[in-house]
Amino acid sequence: MFYLAIALTVLANVVYHVAQRSVPRDVHPLTSLMVNYLVALAATAALWPFFAPRAPLAAQLRGFNWASAAVGLSIVGVELGFLLAYRAGLNVSLASVTTGSLLAVLLLPVGVFYFRERLSPLNLVGFVFCVVGVILVGRK
Repeated sequence: MFYLAIALTVLANVVYHVAQRSVPRDVHPLTSLMVNYLVALAATAALWPFFAPRAPLAAQLRGFNWASAAVGLSIVGVELGFLLAYRAGLNVSLASVTTGSLLAVLLLPVGVFYFRERLSPLNLVGFVFCVVGVILVGRK
């Protein structure tokens, strides 16, 4: 399941970035987001029978906390951020590596201090490479 999940994530990200970069400039960014989320809602509803939960929907909805609202808001930020970045001229070949490396740098202390994750010396070497990579990618 691990490899299937990673493959799905990578494939979906490739499609995401190619599609996001291909949104016509004359389409308003928020109109684009509305269509994105309508399609996402339809796709989620279509997948529901294949991932049917064990508990009734009403019981599941009572179990939500702040995290679901935060994910929803952050999705809007990610979508809008990439769309605006592409419209400002960011290359699709650099967008993911730049944001991914910056995310790694920002999430390292979150993982260590908030979630109590452990890092190996090899992980720290990778962290340094992320920092150096962002610097190199950002140079013209």
